Amino acid sequence: MSELSKEKLLVLYKNMLTARRFDERIREMITKGTYVMYHSGIGQEAIPIGVGANLRKDDFLVPYLRGWGYQIAKGVGLNKMLAELVGKKTGLAGGKGGTHLADFELGVLGKTGIVGAGPPVAVGAGLTAKMKGKNQVCVVFFGDGASNTGNFHESLNLASVWKLPVIFVCENNRYALSTPAKVSTSVEDIADRARGHNMPGISVDGNDVIAVYEAAREAVERARKGQGPTLLECKTYRWMGHSGITLDLEVGYRTKEEIEQWMERCPIKRFRGWLMERGYLTEGEDKRIEEEVKKQIDEAVRFMESSPYPTRGELERDIYFEEGGET
Repeated sequence: MSELSKEKLLVLYKNMLTARRFDERIREMITKGTYVMYHSGIGQEAIPIGVGANLRKDDFLVPYLRGWGYQIAKGVGLNKMLAELVGKKTGLAGGKGGTHLADFELGVLGKTGIVGAGPPVAVGAGLTAKMKGKNQVCVVFFGDGASNTGNFHESLNLASVWKLPVIFVCENNRYALSTPAKVSTSVEDIADRARGHNMPGISVDGNDVIAVYEAAREAVERARKGQGPTLLECKTYRWMGHSGITLDLEVGYRTKEEIEQWMERCPIKRFRGWLMERGYLTEGEDKRIEEEVKKQIDEAVRFMESSPYPTRGELERDIYFEEGGET
């Protein structure tokens, strides 16, 4: 049984629901002609929300490319997120970052589409936290494919050598683009790779937000105590294709039956049932939360639609260096 209060449990639920509905709204916008670089996080919401619930405002977070639950868990506003995704000047980076969302005030260091690029950034942030002595931690998210890169192993090694406060979170959704993990990865449990770097390796059900939360809590507490990094593997499944709004069925690397089986293990559906069985959530409360989430997303859409695009001068700002002037 989790130590979480009803209030915190419902925050977890609302954040998961927000991540799902925000993702669905973006997909709807794309079908109507709005361009957004889209890597759906549907089916994986329990991981960023469960892990992120353990972080303080001043902790660092390096997101995975899939979905927007990382920013939501850290408190980034939907208005600026959506404006950034469509290139409006009111976005987090003035419309110039697109899907690579960052909010340095909240410690969100920005995501990248380069496989395995996040762990080295996290090691740098972890070293910064240790040197400043502010008891901060850094969490980095990445996919199973990234665990086969040199960046991954080099980052785990250095974090372990220096006992850095870094939590490496692998979202093992079983496919790196269209390559099954079983044909590209030498271990069944990626968490086992932690042994080679002298750190704890934990594997949990990534569709169980309570299991994710509790495993992350232990890792964060360990990091804050100066005991070094942890590798947390969260086993899950992405519903949509690698990118875009289709299921990738035409590519042929997975079947409709497989997708449907995992949809039955929906992390939100499971958590909703868990909450209702224990009396933490009623049908009325569920409806109220759904309405609150819809209202928040509707407001973000209005904000985005009413926001201007940046001018050419604004687009070129921060791009080129001018001798003796501003960058």
